[in-house]
Amino acid sequence: MIELWIGLPLGLRFLLVGFAGLLGGSLANLVIYRFAYFNPRLISPWGPSPAEAPPRRWGDRIPVLGWFALRREASIHGNGFWVRPLLIEIGTALGLMWLYQFETQAGGQLPAELRIPASLSAEELKLTAMFFVHTILVVLMVAATFVDFDERTIPDIITIPGAIIAVVIAAAGIPMFLPTAYPVARFATEVKPTTFDSPWFTSVSWTTERGLAFGLLIWSVWCFALADRRWSTVIFRRRGLRRAMKHFFDGLFHYGFWKVLVAIWLLGIVGITWVWTLGGAPWEGLATSLVGLAVGGGVIWAIRIVATWALNVEAMGFGDVTLMAMIGAMIGWQAALVAFFLSPFAAIAIVLVRYVITRDTYTPYGPYLCAGTVLTLVRWDQLYNGWLASNLLLMGPMLMWLCIGMLGLMGAMLFVWRRIKMVIFS
Repeated sequence: MIELWIGLPLGLRFLLVGFAGLLGGSLANLVIYRFAYFNPRLISPWGPSPAEAPPRRWGDRIPVLGWFALRREASIHGNGFWVRPLLIEIGTALGLMWLYQFETQAGGQLPAELRIPASLSAEELKLTAMFFVHTILVVLMVAATFVDFDERTIPDIITIPGAIIAVVIAAAGIPMFLPTAYPVARFATEVKPTTFDSPWFTSVSWTTERGLAFGLLIWSVWCFALADRRWSTVIFRRRGLRRAMKHFFDGLFHYGFWKVLVAIWLLGIVGITWVWTLGGAPWEGLATSLVGLAVGGGVIWAIRIVATWALNVEAMGFGDVTLMAMIGAMIGWQAALVAFFLSPFAAIAIVLVRYVITRDTYTPYGPYLCAGTVLTLVRWDQLYNGWLASNLLLMGPMLMWLCIGMLGLMGAMLFVWRRIKMVIFS
């Protein structure tokens, strides 16, 4: 399939990528307005029309142009409602066309010494497969960003299917992970996919039953994290552990979504075990995606727990956890870590632009994470091959303990800051 794509004229490929971007922007607009938690609106022409409006026409569904026709619904949705979705479709199309040029034709994520015609030709198939995965990721992040802007929350309908799509693609053995320059920290002579064990490339133990157990544990914890968990400290203090546990388990099974989660969990258990028996590229890809899901979501989840305890207020929404889990499953744990640490820098630009447009000083964290992910894709060679990979190689098994230590230090600093504020402002 990808070989047929590469065989097409380059100009035609760019046109098709642009058209796919327009459709992806349309899909993002449908999700942004139709599947919002608190204020769903019938703005997208791909959904039902409002009761006060005439039926939608086929021309309304033409990307970009259809929004000019939908201006007739301004009395329902507000003047200028059509401008943002129109710009989202144009921006998604242009952005994906640029990304296609950057990733597959210029080899922007390869080390500089390998951005030569021979290497680009040899890697084009892998780079193209990776670009298609990034296309899915970009569309999902566009939807998540603007829903978060509007409602300060991220719907599960974006992040849960996104994570499952990532895991399935990885299990199919499709090349989807960013390149590691090899030998690490030297003049590169080749590139390898940045799998879960990069830059060490010692994946032997993951082919054993222990590797399977880790994969099943990650999947099980993720499914449990998606459940409706309601632990009540008040009930625990006043009525004891037994009543608190009863309240907790009653919440897990209160809504019908638990049946969907159980089905997802069981299918995942069977699928992961089956792919493990296959071994090779499918299992290596699946393990990489699962570890990316665990690290991406786990970092935000751990910070959320520690910061909430230290500040005594909810520090982050759980939508940020599921968003970063989806991103990690798509691009791997190394890129997820880079994206997380870049997000505060991206936040500076986002806050300034948003304030100029809306005069709103509050910006949710999801757009920061998405912007940090885009920066990671664009500056991957400089950030990972030029710096992080060599440091990971030096730290080795100390990396986990370093992260735990930094998390504890952050919690202590936030706790002290809360006490200082209480003394100053009380």
